[in-house]
Amino acid sequence: MEAKKILIIEDEQVLADVLKAKLEKENYLVAVAYDGEDGYKKLLEWVPDLILMDIVMPKMNGYEILERKKAEGNQIPVIVISNSGQPVEIDKTKDLGAVDCLVKTQFDPGEVIVKVNNFLNQKGRTEGEMADEAARENGLENKKIKVLLVEDDKFLRDICGTKLLKEGFEVVQATDGQEVVKAIERERPDITLLDIVLPTMNGFDILSSIRSHANPDVAKTPVLMLSNLGQDDDVQKAMELGANDFLIKANFTTEEIARKIRKTLGISSDNKQN
Repeated sequence: MEAKKILIIEDEQVLADVLKAKLEKENYLVAVAYDGEDGYKKLLEWVPDLILMDIVMPKMNGYEILERKKAEGNQIPVIVISNSGQPVEIDKTKDLGAVDCLVKTQFDPGEVIVKVNNFLNQKGRTEGEMADEAARENGLENKKIKVLLVEDDKFLRDICGTKLLKEGFEVVQATDGQEVVKAIERERPDITLLDIVLPTMNGFDILSSIRSHANPDVAKTPVLMLSNLGQDDDVQKAMELGANDFLIKANFTTEEIARKIRKTLGISSDNKQN
């Protein structure tokens, strides 16, 4: 089957590049434009199967692109990436032909993948159904999920570890950077929650060591970066090194972290581990 083409029109380069990397891992062909004018030119010349588009952009904003597409009868579907998510803004984009709307402050790249897959390949299926199928394919449907929690702050480690245990996960812990790769080799966790600021070795170096490991089972271990650092450069570096997602501690409750783990592993919230 020929790969589907996705055009990202987004002036925030870090977000655009993260989405591009995620979509390419799903075997989509991806092009990026960092302003509306270039984006409109690309959509005419490249003719993608789907467009992911910001609203507030230089040279030509998202409304202008949607208006021009509508006037010209262009039927390429658009998923809007909104900064505010105000109902009036969402209604306006849908009136202009957008098929869906994502709010930047409320989504992660994994959710974008689900939206894209659902629209292009899996129409009519719910996110839970897709997650359940992914779990079956990965052999995780009836397995107790093992989480390696890497956090040197005892207070945070105890809170997060206790919550994960209550959620039905098996939890193993590491506090020192040099312990992590050995712990993965020994414990073979299904997923690792990895802090960045750690004694002896930082999370970026640890992630690089995991992804370059000679054992492919170790190298492909899913990793969620869990950090107080949240600068764009930190997020971009983590994603480029192969993190599955980047969670800023201050922005996520332990319940939300548990949901992120399930989503990353393709397990719906209805199938909690007992």
